[in-house]
Amino acid sequence: MSDASGDPPDLSPTEPREPRRQRDAARARKEGPAPEGGSDFQSQVRAARNDFETQVAHARAEFDEANERIKQRTGRNLILAVLIGLTLGAALVASLIFVKWLFVVFALAAVLLGLFEFARALTASGRKVDLVPQIGVGVLLLLAGYFADAWLHWVATFVAVAFVIVWRLLAQMAARDGRTYGAVLSDVLVAGFAQLYVPFLGSLCLVVLRQDGGEWWVLAFIITAVAADTGAYATGLAFGKHPMAPRISPKKTWEGFAGAAAAALIAGVLLGLFMIGVPWWAGLIFGAVILITATVGDLAESMIKRDLGIKDMSSWLPGHGGVLDRLDSILLSVVATVALYYLFIPLVG
Repeated sequence: MSDASGDPPDLSPTEPREPRRQRDAARARKEGPAPEGGSDFQSQVRAARNDFETQVAHARAEFDEANERIKQRTGRNLILAVLIGLTLGAALVASLIFVKWLFVVFALAAVLLGLFEFARALTASGRKVDLVPQIGVGVLLLLAGYFADAWLHWVATFVAVAFVIVWRLLAQMAARDGRTYGAVLSDVLVAGFAQLYVPFLGSLCLVVLRQDGGEWWVLAFIITAVAADTGAYATGLAFGKHPMAPRISPKKTWEGFAGAAAAALIAGVLLGLFMIGVPWWAGLIFGAVILITATVGDLAESMIKRDLGIKDMSSWLPGHGGVLDRLDSILLSVVATVALYYLFIPLVG
């Protein structure tokens, strides 16, 4: 039988509807409610992220609050101080360990910047300082510590001091500005002191450096001085209550000095045994002497700044002050290191 179009009728059996609906329902139950499940997972991710961000913000707020308390108490930005200290320390250690003569460049830059800061601070306080002659003979004096013989180094020291003093006298005579005798005498003394305080002490560090194994002695005394400074800072911040020298440096405490002593003695023994090769008792003496010179050097620079009426020599190193503020405990410790080197070198195996 055909339909009106003439085509034979479709006699193939049709698929039952009820089984297909059952299969679709089973498939839907197996896959689960996709939109709702995806929404739940995204909600959990968002909640976890929000919780993490809240914890980070809370921790950052607590850290900023603690850093602000430290800054108010010490006048230093702790984060910047640590970052700059680590950067400078890494450069110093690398120069001493890998290429010995690179430390000469490092020392030259530090001493010149420190001398520039000192001269500028003196000028701001009313002293007359001849910057160009100071820097010129300072460079020669510093280099003499590394390249010249011992007797020639002492001659260079005498010449440098005499040169800046004579220059200041001649400059004052040419100026004819009616400056008082007392002020001129102060200018002359300051000129000689600037050479002895920064370039000469820096040159002694290079005297040690040029010796056989001298780089390890330089590294050892710098680490010990930094350890003493860090120990004093940490324990003074945490436990400091009794001022050590309130008229010179009100923030230095006896508790801080105790922390400095512990850090310096431990560092001295360890560095003595494993770096410069002296017995433990010599390392103990090394640490004790560097502790004393570093503390005296720090207090001496604080007294100079108090006399000049300034808090820091400059603000070139955020969190630290100026270059000379970081060299205060190191410069005077160089003298002790020279003496200890010649005293203990026979003990080195």
